[in-house]
Amino acid sequence: MRFHGLLPQACCLLLAAVGSTHADEPAVKPTPWSFRELRPSSPPAVQNAAWPRNRIDQFVLAKMEAAGLTPAPPASADVLTRRLSFDLTGLPPSADETRKFSADDAARYIDSLLESPHYGERWARHWLDLARYTDQTPDWLESTKYSYFYRDWVVQAFNEDMPYDRFIVRQLATDFLPECGPQDLHALGFLGLSPTYFKELQLPPDIIKTTVADEWEEHVDAIGRTFLGLTIACARCHDHKSDPITAQDYYAIAGVFASVKISERPTMSAELWAPVAKARKEIKTLEDQIAELKKKKPKDLTAQVAEIDKKIATIQSSTPHFHMPMANAVEDAALYVVEASNKKGTKLDYQMGMARDLELQRRGNPNDTGEMVQRRFLSAFPSKSGRPRKFATGSGRLELAQALTEEAAPLTARVMVNRVWKHHFGRGLVDTPSEFGNLGDQPSHSELLDDLASRFIEHGWSIKWLHREILNSATWQQSSVAPESERLDPDNKLLARMSRRRLDWESWRDAILTATGSLDLRLGGPAMLISDDANSRRSLYGASNRQDMSPMLRIHDVPDPGAHSPWRTETITPLQGLFALNSPFILKQADVLGRRLQSAPAPDVTAKVQAAYARLFQRAPTGKELGLAQRFLAGRESDPIAWSQYAQALLAANEMLFVD
Repeated sequence: MRFHGLLPQACCLLLAAVGSTHADEPAVKPTPWSFRELRPSSPPAVQNAAWPRNRIDQFVLAKMEAAGLTPAPPASADVLTRRLSFDLTGLPPSADETRKFSADDAARYIDSLLESPHYGERWARHWLDLARYTDQTPDWLESTKYSYFYRDWVVQAFNEDMPYDRFIVRQLATDFLPECGPQDLHALGFLGLSPTYFKELQLPPDIIKTTVADEWEEHVDAIGRTFLGLTIACARCHDHKSDPITAQDYYAIAGVFASVKISERPTMSAELWAPVAKARKEIKTLEDQIAELKKKKPKDLTAQVAEIDKKIATIQSSTPHFHMPMANAVEDAALYVVEASNKKGTKLDYQMGMARDLELQRRGNPNDTGEMVQRRFLSAFPSKSGRPRKFATGSGRLELAQALTEEAAPLTARVMVNRVWKHHFGRGLVDTPSEFGNLGDQPSHSELLDDLASRFIEHGWSIKWLHREILNSATWQQSSVAPESERLDPDNKLLARMSRRRLDWESWRDAILTATGSLDLRLGGPAMLISDDANSRRSLYGASNRQDMSPMLRIHDVPDPGAHSPWRTETITPLQGLFALNSPFILKQADVLGRRLQSAPAPDVTAKVQAAYARLFQRAPTGKELGLAQRFLAGRESDPIAWSQYAQALLAANEMLFVD
């Protein structure tokens, strides 16, 4: 149980007030279903033996038949093309792809989409929501101008189908792997871009210790929920209220993060970095001189600043690799919060290259400590020795990553399989994707989840294998139109049809830019403001800002980049409607599309409208839609305003925002 926004001590007082005290807890918590070993089972027998295409379908159909449901018919070719393209790349298919596609080609089309570089962009976006990725942080923090390298690393990892267990280890401990070098440190952005809280070091250590402990809690929470689907941070103040996670477990993991320092690290060898570090230090001194001059404002300020600027330029040009990119990463360093040497305020004492264990903090209060807790993994996941794995190599990041993918492999695999399933179906087999403990939902198809998780591991933790298995199933290729299923199972828990799904903001914006022919498909690189009128890149490359989130993102349900986000909240608000009606972005794209339609080499309005529907919706217009367009444009075929208005109506249509 967590009470967001409250200090840990306040949480404990509130828990005590409602009668949920440490003494009232049972000695042993029930073991969650998700902690058990994977139990793969043979697919059940089904009556309609002709329908299943793979093992997924047999598990799903057995539950359908038991409830008296029958599968929906297969989706049409144009619906399936659009669904596949958005699911795997976040982009609409081209009219040519839709025209050539047939149901028999589905497997081949899936393979081609998985080989597209835009696949990695789409699935990186899902991961970055979990990882609290940001491009910009408050100005009192160290620079994150190199954060995009982590984003680009995630894109590349998905495109290369990096095994998921390897993907985890690289993000937590790349610097401990002998086969990785300085150029690989960008992978540490999962930790290096973690939220950091303001610390007024003129305050006494007792206050700063609480802020630092809150940061450690955030890191533990992100690790637990992202990789294990567990709220480990709930055990900061007391043993977990529902899961077999003790306060000792919490501090054993928190000790890892008490032994790391967020820092920018060079991406070249120490030999190449040494002269760059020296040059950057010299330039920092010169920049400080400029700042002092501007305060004093001497008469020859301009001349003095120009002279210093000349020195700076000389140093930069004469230092090889001066502009080498840095990695937003971490390095091992034990942090102690101590009194400042002048007895006024606080000092953050980082002992570089060292590690430390934490004392248990009573009720989460870092100023009321108990016994020392050695860094180790969760006691609910013992190693072969029968005891939890101890962390003894540096901070313990490498051993933590190994434990996640070895001792906790069944749970780690279930969580990731469920996340992928959720993105393909709109809801997970477990509908609480970051809560697999006793407070989370039970799986709707537990045997199917275990079967997929087992085979996911057997197939080398390959996420692309998992995509193929799901997308080639008859279950996923069903139509979303099934009145009987909607009546008997309105929430579609039995999967007797495909759920119609709303596109996320990024896919909707990218689809609009694709429709107008404006989308810039360059991969990677620095982010741009999403509200910049000149920004026609994919929405993945729109800058996220933890301190000042763009209103354009906020009104379209893009999550806070300062928090782990396992799903997108979907809202329908007047602001979204107004955005589609009169935002500069929509109006500009409507003008572009209107000009494109008006100047299209088609003989008449009818042909131009048909081309518009093929471009935007990958289908032909119905007779009613064609008639509406003809009446609206009648006598105005040469009027660019009319075509722009018509284009805006199409861009704002529900069909642009939903996938069947």
